[in-house]
Amino acid sequence: MEAVVVLFAILALALILIAAAGFKVVRPYQKGLIEFLGRYENTVDSGLRWVMPFVKRITKVDMREQVVDVPPQDVITKDNVVVTVDAVIYHEATDPVKLQYNVGNFILAVTKLAQTNLRNVVGDLDLDSALTSREVINTKLRQILDDATDKWGVRVVRVEIQRIEPPVDVTDAMHRQMKAERDRRAAVTEAEGDKRAAILKAEGVKESQVLEADGRAEAIKRVADAEKYQKLTVAEGEGQAIERVFAAIHNGDPTPDLIAIRYLETLQGVADGQATKIFLPLDTSGVLGSVAAIGEMFNEAQNGSEPSSN
Repeated sequence: MEAVVVLFAILALALILIAAAGFKVVRPYQKGLIEFLGRYENTVDSGLRWVMPFVKRITKVDMREQVVDVPPQDVITKDNVVVTVDAVIYHEATDPVKLQYNVGNFILAVTKLAQTNLRNVVGDLDLDSALTSREVINTKLRQILDDATDKWGVRVVRVEIQRIEPPVDVTDAMHRQMKAERDRRAAVTEAEGDKRAAILKAEGVKESQVLEADGRAEAIKRVADAEKYQKLTVAEGEGQAIERVFAAIHNGDPTPDLIAIRYLETLQGVADGQATKIFLPLDTSGVLGSVAAIGEMFNEAQNGSEPSSN
């Protein structure tokens, strides 16, 4: 009897252990695929789940975004340059059933697919385009992988090219080309600076000469205006003096004898100097007549004075 009790206790303990083994915990980022005797039955969400041992089995599928590192590989560009290219693929599961049953090794499959299409995409570009068009390569490769992995229940979020490394000799040639281009730009910039400086200097000289010429012209104009004003003032003064003299002469009613005397005094003043020639006016008949009359007056005066002295 005791043996039977012990046997039943052992069986009960075994059933309890077997039943306890059927409890499974599905994490929040997982989906549970339940199979009944090897056939897919349903999908369960996160939480504590119990599946019948030996009859049902649960497979957990990670739904988080995953990263796949594509190993480096040699790719020939359109201009026959061998470059080393590698990439990183970010993907996430959209359908756990397809991911579990439609592909055996997703990581290996997507890696080989990325390598193959990476050779095709980079091979359609020359070296310069491949080095400067990483965003274009990323977009094209992501589109190709996303379309190919859709039947696997996976969405390719993005693809990033880590490096595109040309051979050493090509890299050295690119460095020399870049240095030559920078030297050329520096020379062009320096030449443009010298040209601009020469232009500014010439414009400065031109402006200074123009200003100097304007100043000289203004000074000459002012001097001319001053001389003109001075001449006009002198002429006006001489005119007024002549008018006054003329008026005084007319008002004094001079006789021809007086005019002749003044004429002789003027000639004396003209002849008093180093001049070797004296110019006389052509109309001298009236003046000479006055001089002759004055001479007769002196003669008469002398004749009249002699008898009185006797």
